[in-house]
Amino acid sequence: MRILCSAVLLVVFLCSQVKIALAAEFKVLVVMSYEANNPWVIEIREGIDSVLAASSEITYFHMDTKVSPAAGPRKGEEAYALYQRLQPDGVIVADDDAQAMFVVPFLKDKVRTPVMFNGVNNSAAKYGFPATNVSGILERAHVRESLAFAKQLIPSIRTACFMTNDVPAGRALRAQVEEEKETYPVKVGAFHLIRNTRGIDALAKNGHSACDTILVDSLEGIVDDAARPLNNKEVLEVLRKVYSGPILGGNRYQVEQGAWAAVVKTGHEQGETSAEMLLKAMRGTPVARISVVSNVRGQRVINVTALEAHHVVLKPTILRGATLVRQQP
Repeated sequence: MRILCSAVLLVVFLCSQVKIALAAEFKVLVVMSYEANNPWVIEIREGIDSVLAASSEITYFHMDTKVSPAAGPRKGEEAYALYQRLQPDGVIVADDDAQAMFVVPFLKDKVRTPVMFNGVNNSAAKYGFPATNVSGILERAHVRESLAFAKQLIPSIRTACFMTNDVPAGRALRAQVEEEKETYPVKVGAFHLIRNTRGIDALAKNGHSACDTILVDSLEGIVDDAARPLNNKEVLEVLRKVYSGPILGGNRYQVEQGAWAAVVKTGHEQGETSAEMLLKAMRGTPVARISVVSNVRGQRVINVTALEAHHVVLKPTILRGATLVRQQP
């Protein structure tokens, strides 16, 4: 009996070791531009984990450039020091700041490690992508689709304005709007790139009535009068004090926090796709054969709380296939 028990324990031990070995097939470093509790970052992480958790030991590093932009270059150096210590089998790098401050100066065409980016709003060519060891997925807002959806909800919309933080992602959205605006179902009004809440106050003084709707994105990091960086929800609260019209968002969490509706892009798609691309590379596919792609999934999201408060009637045909959310308190 004792021998049998020992044999069973040995089998259990060996099986556990096999599982550990399989779980640690690869070491992966993920460098995020923004802080760990940023809703977009959380979505990307969930997408990455859904693909790589079963095969990889994942180390996350956050550059916090939304809340501490001046420290970005130093954080890029810290990320590279971590890369050198870990010697990972692959790297995933999220959003534009980390490309400019980490990938381009330290990894692009300098190491053999495969690197996959996600959440890049600028053109890939701005960073010299694709490179010998770099590919990934671009992030493009579903602006045309969001405006068409908004007109279904509120047919009186004729002109759309835009507001983002004056950061690379915001400037890239402005370039996208300039390129696409002739295809939009409404006229494009002012595009507000702001850095502080005084820019929102200026919107009220400079004729926000010309905006039938405002589409917002990349609001995190806008500072208040005390130079305190605000999160998305706090910025939306400031905006709603001076603008009572329909607010559209670019991400689901923005709709949950106060925007009325959107056709959203998702961090899950960004994370999943970049992780799937990296897994291919780590398993032997040359990076040169892994093409740069753009996000394609769009999800219609409606803030029922906001629309009910403004007496917007929701037609059954519009609700079909849409995700309904209640605004966070």
